[in-house]
Amino acid sequence: MSSCPCGSGASYDACCGPLLANREQAATPERLMRSRYTAHVVGDADHLFRTWHPRTRPDDTTPDPRTRWTGLEVLAAEGDTVEFVASWEGGRMHEVSRFEQRAGRWVYLDGDVT
Repeated sequence: MSSCPCGSGASYDACCGPLLANREQAATPERLMRSRYTAHVVGDADHLFRTWHPRTRPDDTTPDPRTRWTGLEVLAAEGDTVEFVASWEGGRMHEVSRFEQRAGRWVYLDGDVT
C-alpha cells in the first residue's frame, strides 16, 4: 500500500502504518483519528481496541469486512476534538469525535454523529 488511506498525502509507512503496528503513539487526536479510519479500511480490530477508551469501548471492535471505505475528510481538529466525514460505498458519516489522554496516550472517547 503506497499512499495512506487516511488521505494525508503521506505514504502508509510514513503515516498510519507505524501506529497500526504499535511502534508509535499518536501525538495528536487528529493523527489518532486518521489511524483509526485506516484501521477500519484495513480491518485492524486490534488497533481499534487498543485506541478506544475502556469505559466506552464495545466488546467487539471488528470492522465490518463488507464496508468499502472510500475517503476521509477532516473538517476541523482543535484541542481534544476532531470533526470529520468518512465515506464508504453507498454512504457517509459526519462525526465530531472526542479524545482523552490516558497514561500519556490519546484514546478515542466518543463522538456525536450527524
